[in-house]
Amino acid sequence: MSMAGNLRKATARGAVGGLRKVARLTRRRPRVDLSHHARSPLGSAVVNCVAYEGGVRIPEGSDLVDTVHRIRVRDEGFVWLGLHEPTDREFAGIAELFDLHPLAVEDAVEAHQRPKMERYGDTLFAVFKTVCYAEHAELTATNEVVSTGEIMVFVGPDFVITVRHGPHGSLGPLREELESDPEQLSKGPAAVLHAIADHVVDDYGTVTDSVQADIDRVEADVFAEDGARTDAGRIYQLKRELLELKRAAVPLARPLQELASRPIRVVDPEIQAYFRDVCDHLLRATEQIAAFDELLNSILQAHVAQVTVAQNEDMRKITAWAAVIAVPTMVCGVYGMNFDHMPELHWRFGYPIVLAVISVACLVLHRGFRRNGWL
Repeated sequence: MSMAGNLRKATARGAVGGLRKVARLTRRRPRVDLSHHARSPLGSAVVNCVAYEGGVRIPEGSDLVDTVHRIRVRDEGFVWLGLHEPTDREFAGIAELFDLHPLAVEDAVEAHQRPKMERYGDTLFAVFKTVCYAEHAELTATNEVVSTGEIMVFVGPDFVITVRHGPHGSLGPLREELESDPEQLSKGPAAVLHAIADHVVDDYGTVTDSVQADIDRVEADVFAEDGARTDAGRIYQLKRELLELKRAAVPLARPLQELASRPIRVVDPEIQAYFRDVCDHLLRATEQIAAFDELLNSILQAHVAQVTVAQNEDMRKITAWAAVIAVPTMVCGVYGMNFDHMPELHWRFGYPIVLAVISVACLVLHRGFRRNGWL
């Protein structure tokens, strides 16, 4: 075969290989839509926008679209975009750029969602309820003990978008912790999702331990000598706050189980082992919450029983004093009647004798009631 023929065959093979590579790249990475919405400046809701390659932070581009375009052309790394309470208008361009599902976008903007995980094509959408212990000097019937917020996470092949609602739950320290471990961060967006889940579940444990201190104080007050005077509103307040914690932690068990066991395209199999560890921590927190709920029920029942006993004791004291007072009332009532022939009416010692009889009768009754524990 001539040299020209060999050259034509090599060129053809190279062209076919290049087309196949482009096809594979196109299938893996969705096409970036450089519309005017995506090109518009990001609003004040954006907290941070960082790009990573090989687990190492790289300089950002001139805008978000350029950064995403560079990541997708290189077919390596991902973008982490963090937002705090964005509006529909602020989120519109981002949703278009990353091809986010409208239902997931609506949930992320509106908030007030229960913990869940949903899949929309190659994008994973997860909702986490964040909790924070509200410090207080003294627990009252109106104190806020547990403050809640939300973190929505969009995870795709080359991006992570976190949408945070509420004054707490900042991801800045978590971002710095991840950047200090490039090996873990190199596993892609799923590593960020795991770090967020682990961070949220760890907060459940921290808040639960803090709530335990409040429960211990209420329990000590209820079983104190004057426990019947304890304000029952404090117990109900703790139960309400514990319910908020329960609503945040319990529904998260199923999404974490899916992330730990079911094959998901955007979750590396190596990361699933880490999700199993998060499931174990969540199980411990939910069991502790359930135990606290039962303990508060027992404390409330004990308080009600103490109040009932205290009321019974008060009624016995009132009854005993009424019996003591009934003796002089009866005698004086008899001698208060206007009859001519009354016993000892004209006797010189009649008045002192009657007073002595009344006093002795009252003392005997008082001593008997004291001996029986009524007074």
